[in-house]
Amino acid sequence: MPRYEYRCRTCGDTFELSRPMAESSAPAACPSGHDDTVKLLSTVAVGGSASAPAPTAPRAGGAGGGCCGGGCCG
Repeated sequence: MPRYEYRCRTCGDTFELSRPMAESSAPAACPSGHDDTVKLLSTVAVGGSASAPAPTAPRAGGAGGGCCGGGCCG
């Protein structure tokens, strides 16, 4: 279930709620009981260093490559 972050406009606290996506825009009361809250825009951080392999030249002999570019199909 996705987690959404909210901020209370009354007391300034931020809090998170787990709720179904269908309820993502429904109002949320802060833990202190205030109803004037706003959903915050969340960012996703992805770690690691992903890099795509360099493209390879077609094989001599005219192999078409098919579904996998000719690298593993014979």
